[in-house]
Amino acid sequence: MDGQDARAAHIPVMLTECVQALDGADSVEGAVLVDCTLGLGGHSEALLTRYPKARLLGLDRDPQALERSRARLAGFGERFEAVHAVYDELPDVLAERGIKRIHGVLFDLGVSSMQLDMRERGFAYAYDAPLDMRMDQTAALTAHEVVNTYSVAALTRILRDYGEERFAKRVAQAIVARREREPIERTGELAELVRESIPAATRRTGGHPAKRAFQALRIEVNGELEVLGRAIPRAVDALAVGGRIAVLSYHSLEDRLVKRVFAAGAASTAPRGLPVAPPETEPVLRLLTRGAQEPTMEEVEANPRAASAKFRAAERVRPGSVEARMSG
Repeated sequence: MDGQDARAAHIPVMLTECVQALDGADSVEGAVLVDCTLGLGGHSEALLTRYPKARLLGLDRDPQALERSRARLAGFGERFEAVHAVYDELPDVLAERGIKRIHGVLFDLGVSSMQLDMRERGFAYAYDAPLDMRMDQTAALTAHEVVNTYSVAALTRILRDYGEERFAKRVAQAIVARREREPIERTGELAELVRESIPAATRRTGGHPAKRAFQALRIEVNGELEVLGRAIPRAVDALAVGGRIAVLSYHSLEDRLVKRVFAAGAASTAPRGLPVAPPETEPVLRLLTRGAQEPTMEEVEANPRAASAKFRAAERVRPGSVEARMSG
C-alpha cells in the first residue's frame, strides 16, 4: 500500500478536535510534536499541514504501519520522522535525539484500521485467521499462547477486567476444556467457542458475543493498559509549559486511566487548611475538555469506528512532574 492507498483506507477519528487541541504549536519556532500512535499517519498528516513550523515524531510499535506512513508522509521531508517504539518509551526517544521538551503530543489508542483490516493479524472475530493479535510482530507473546496456556483464573481475570465480560469464568472454563482435547489455533474457532459459552438470551443483544473476549485478549497480548499507565504521565512530563496533550480512547478502562492522570495534574497537592499554597503544589495541567468529548452523530455515521471514542485534552501550565504525583 502506497501513501495514496493509505489515505483512502484510513479515516482519522475526531481529526478536527485533535488538530485544534494542539493549537499553538505554530507559534513556536522549531516546535516538536509527537504522534505516539502513528498508524497510517492520518492525524500526523493533518498536524504537519496545520503547523508548518513544527517537526513531528511518529511512534508506532508496528513495522508495517511505520513503512506505510513513511510513504504517505515522505513529502514533508525532514519535518517528519517515523520511530519504531512503544509509546511508554517516549523519554528514551526524545533523549536519543537531544530533545528536552515537546510542544504537543497525541495518542489515538486501540487497534488501528490497518490492523483490523489485515485478516492474517488475527485481531477481528469476523475473520478466520491464526490467533496472533500482536501490534508488533517482533514481540513474543501471541493470543495463541494466552488462549492455550493461561489458567482458568488468569483467563477469567483478563476477560472480566479487560473485556468487561459478565460470563468471564464460564468462557474461560470453556476455553480450557476445549484446549485439553486439542489446541485452539484460529480466530474463527475461538469466536464460535465464546459464542457457545454465552447464554442464548444474552447473545441476542450487544453485538457479537466474541467482541469483548477479543478486545480483552488484544489488550493482554500487547500490554496496552500497563504501557498506557506509564506513557501518559511521561508524555505530560515531556511537555514544555504551554504544550498540550490530546488523547483518544476507545475503552472505558483506557479513558478512566487518562482521566486519573489528567485529574492528578490539574489538582493542587497542598494540604487542606494552608493559608497560602506553596508554588510547587499548584496544578501543572489545565483541562481543555469538560469530561470526555464524544464524536458527533454525523461522524459516527460516516466512520462507525469512531462510535466508542472518548477525547480528552490538557495544557501544561507550569513545571512539575505528574509521574511523581502519581507515584507519590
